Amino acid sequence: MADQATDTRVLWQEFKRTNDRALRDRLILTYAPLVKYVAGRLGSGLPAHVEEGDLVSYGLLGLIGAIERFDPNLGIKFETYAIARIKGSIIDELRSMDWVPRSVRARARDIERAIADLESRLTRAPTDEEIAAKLGITEEEFQDSLLEISRSSIAALDELWASPGSGGDAVALIDTIEDPTAAEPQSAMAHTEVREALGEAISRLPEREKLVVTLYYYEELTLREIGEVLGVTESRVSQLHTKAILRLKARLSSWVHRDKQD
Repeated sequence: MADQATDTRVLWQEFKRTNDRALRDRLILTYAPLVKYVAGRLGSGLPAHVEEGDLVSYGLLGLIGAIERFDPNLGIKFETYAIARIKGSIIDELRSMDWVPRSVRARARDIERAIADLESRLTRAPTDEEIAAKLGITEEEFQDSLLEISRSSIAALDELWASPGSGGDAVALIDTIEDPTAAEPQSAMAHTEVREALGEAISRLPEREKLVVTLYYYEELTLREIGEVLGVTESRVSQLHTKAILRLKARLSSWVHRDKQD
């Protein structure tokens, strides 16, 4: 293992010194499993017509870009850097296809606005019944909407958010979950406030939703495995996950709005 790590470091040094295409291709082969991993994670929540092979192709472009842009001297773990770029490449390509129905996007925005309005008025997380009443639909229709949104969702905690006053820079929601073992890029310091706001929003989620977020993003369990832990169906876990993400997006939108007013 130590010899492999040494070989990889040498490979990086030679590639950055010479920019040799053959060395780049060797690095691509070395880190190709990252693309498969990310594609599998993102693909688990996508409709059946989205092929994992296509996601791998999109992600490979992100890996190549990450290898060409990465600076080993910054002390940042390449895997952390590359995963973000791979995810971004896949999400960008899916968005360019515009495969999510407008009606689903519109319903997601309606739910976000309803949650934000209710939380502002109630100063707590609204119940499903309260959200459904605000939307003028039944609880069953609300749950059906969550399931439909979850089947069309590609971003989840990997959605990029612009940080107010950051000049267009962005921070991923997933980056707000602290990884004490990973070195943090210096540029991430510009996003301290938004990370703190999102971290607080995650801590304020209802317990079952917070548990789903923790198990999915931190423990890296699949939705099916989380269902086994909670004793519920995979579809129910998907609904809880989607509801948690919509709450987080609603809270962030409210935070951004307050920040602009200050």
